[in-house]
Amino acid sequence: MNRQDLVGKIAAEAGVTKKAANIALNAVIDGITLALEKGDKVSLVGFGTFKVNQRKARTGVNPQTKAKIQIPARKVPVFKAGKKLKEAVK
Repeated sequence: MNRQDLVGKIAAEAGVTKKAANIALNAVIDGITLALEKGDKVSLVGFGTFKVNQRKARTGVNPQTKAKIQIPARKVPVFKAGKKLKEAVK
């Protein structure tokens, strides 16, 4: 399922136009993005939790040259599936 398929599904389920469904989807994605930028956690009960994890700096190896490289620390977004989502996928 791609973005347009999801917008169509939202529009059909909610009984709204595709334009309104697209605006709603954008609002949800923007809200989650803004919360993660601030370092907040977003929990959608039954679906899952979005949060930001900190990865430590580490040493890696370039597979072509075998040279060691330093990989800097960084923040990464993480999603952990909720119980209902895990059950649905089984």
